[in-house]
Amino acid sequence: MTGGAVKNGSLTSLRLPLSLWALTRVILLICVFKVVVVPGPDITFDVSNIYQGWYEVLRTGTYPLDDVTWQYPPAAAFPILAPGLLPFLDYASAFFVLAFLCDAFVFGLLVRTGRRAGRRLDGAWMWLAGVPLLGPTAYARYDVMVTAVAVAGLLAAGRSPRVLGALAGFGAVLKVWPALILVGTAKGRATFRAWSTAAGAAAAVLLLCVLWMPGALAFLSFQRDRGTEVESLGAMVFHVVRHFGWEGEARMNYGSIEFLGPYVSAVSTAALALTIAAFGWLLLWRIRSRRFVSSTVADAAFVAVLLFTVTSRVLSPQYMLWLVGLGAVCLAYRSSRMRVPVYLVIWATAVTHFEFPVWFSHVTRSDPLGIAVLFTRNGMLIAAALIACRILWRQTVTEPRLTEVAIPAQAVQPEREKALSGSF
Repeated sequence: MTGGAVKNGSLTSLRLPLSLWALTRVILLICVFKVVVVPGPDITFDVSNIYQGWYEVLRTGTYPLDDVTWQYPPAAAFPILAPGLLPFLDYASAFFVLAFLCDAFVFGLLVRTGRRAGRRLDGAWMWLAGVPLLGPTAYARYDVMVTAVAVAGLLAAGRSPRVLGALAGFGAVLKVWPALILVGTAKGRATFRAWSTAAGAAAAVLLLCVLWMPGALAFLSFQRDRGTEVESLGAMVFHVVRHFGWEGEARMNYGSIEFLGPYVSAVSTAALALTIAAFGWLLLWRIRSRRFVSSTVADAAFVAVLLFTVTSRVLSPQYMLWLVGLGAVCLAYRSSRMRVPVYLVIWATAVTHFEFPVWFSHVTRSDPLGIAVLFTRNGMLIAAALIACRILWRQTVTEPRLTEVAIPAQAVQPEREKALSGSF
């Protein structure tokens, strides 16, 4: 009787989040199917035109060698081809349905994890809120599928480093950034198992893609030639100097709106330097870290992806989905202290929906509204990155060192008291 009551109570407690998840996802589907049209550029254009165009090329047995907008690792062909598994739907509809299913998969994982000892449902709530705050863009890019792989890997880390490694390796050939979920693995055997498995999985998937179709590595040159996207941190400079006579312009280039003109290459180089500096900080943290708690893998992954997102010369709106997913995993652990930076990411995600697509025309024109919304979003991301780095460093480096210094001093104190009292 008691067990049945507990089970019923548990199911009752899930009724609200499940209902809200279903409601918000129906709204997203209504938007991507254009029953309700969101103001701004057509967010489904990439799926119905670019993705479908890639799909038609991939079906012929080759990667899109002549399309500079193909800037993704070779395993990206899998989600692009996946809508073919639903032949009773047109390409765009099938893609949206698959994105919905991946969203449901992540939510289910977070709910299941949140009901375990030492965990909480905050992660599921984070995902529930974050995806619809980004708007229909969440279902109109294949990033939700990549995020599902990364979230599954992080949630498996505590039980099986090899599963973490396998999913990280596959994700790296899917869209590179999931390799960063390995940065926080505990030193020693766990790291060896996870990293070696990741290397093997990535090599196997890459080899499969190279043997499968020609042009698997064409994305390298296309990605190298990209400029500074108007939504990135570096672009903030040009949004301001446009009002002081800068002679450049914002236009479509390599599949996105980028700034072109004087000093753009210098800013792109500076962004690359910041990315290298971020990598250096992570390497230093990795060397000096001493304590790894249950949430460290997720916390470090969140910090790493946040750093590389903020310093990137490209900061597309769908990148926020990566941070929402990793932040949700952090909040699923009671030992995580990332609540403040994760909340900043949630707010930044809400602002991103206005930055794109609602007020994107203002952003591309660098008018006061466009500058305000972009600076607000990027400012919150910068703050989140700095706070998250500080939290990770304190929890894993500073506090363990202070503990190690304090313990010997406490151990000597009783002996000193005995000596002073004449016990010896």
